Amino acid sequence: MDVIDAIDARRAVKHFDPDHRLSAAEERRLLEITIQAPSSFNIQHWRFVILRDPALRARIRRDYGNDQAQITDASLLVLFTADLKAWSKQPERYWANAPQPVSDLLVGWMGPFHEGREWLQRDEAQRSIGLAMQTLMLAATGLGYQSCPMIGFEIEKLADLIHLPEDHVMGPMVAIGKGTQDPLPKPGQLPLEELVFENGF
Repeated sequence: MDVIDAIDARRAVKHFDPDHRLSAAEERRLLEITIQAPSSFNIQHWRFVILRDPALRARIRRDYGNDQAQITDASLLVLFTADLKAWSKQPERYWANAPQPVSDLLVGWMGPFHEGREWLQRDEAQRSIGLAMQTLMLAATGLGYQSCPMIGFEIEKLADLIHLPEDHVMGPMVAIGKGTQDPLPKPGQLPLEELVFENGF
């Protein structure tokens, strides 16, 4: 599918065929495409938790997920998290294939840019999550699947359930699968005139 068509076609689908399964090759392909998303300094903060166990999914849906059917019914359920300190963990590996002067410059800049700026570390991690999520959803659309981004769950309790490391942050989940109902009509986009400004506000 053309990328413009995929952007236009992507919708948040709430009802999935619970009997459908992605093949291992399809799942791997989706994740391989997802990690092509951009990230600040190429840090690739994202860490994907594949919520696969049916009993775990049922518990999340019942106890923490507001009984949202897509938690149990989607073929693939990915919880997006990010490593807030990825910038400090062997940063040279993010630029291993770059020319040495480029690698030296960016790796050397990474520490001073992030150090002591916890708000920035969190912002950059969440931005990376967002870019990866959109990449996954567009890739799913391109491969003929439907998706649903989800933040309507008890974040802190789910973090405890998956043993989220202290230096990581939670993001949304994305459900992927075969939709069983057409999505509702688009609720409406704000006009560009309300959103776009020339050279400032």
